[in-house]
Amino acid sequence: MASQNKTVASDASVRAYLDAIEDPVRRQDCETLAAMMERLAGAPATMWGAGIVGFSSYHYRYDSGREGDAPLLGFAARKGDISVYLSCDDAPLQALRERLGRHKMGKACLYLRRLADVDQAVLEQMVAHAAATTRARYPQP
Repeated sequence: MASQNKTVASDASVRAYLDAIEDPVRRQDCETLAAMMERLAGAPATMWGAGIVGFSSYHYRYDSGREGDAPLLGFAARKGDISVYLSCDDAPLQALRERLGRHKMGKACLYLRRLADVDQAVLEQMVAHAAATTRARYPQP
């Protein structure tokens, strides 16, 4: 039997999460990300678990049988960086990364110290591309 996802959409307050970010620059960066992602996803913010701000959602099912729901777009204000969740890693995304600016990349997570370190137009292209790729990979009924 597949285990349940630990991170699921909740009724927690996105506003309270953002307001609790102590660093005013980090808080403003997260506000800017929230506005961009809401516009690109066409959906308001929802908390996923205690620390991820997500926008829209999609249902996935892997060949292994594991399935669940995940935010289409999302970010989290972590201790060191802002984590931007990008669920695709393909050539167009790689090309955009080369123009982004200072960042680190994990398997599906872009780590930014602050938005001033990156080209925000390129970041928006990356986020839009990730959303479109995810929607194509997991079409919803």
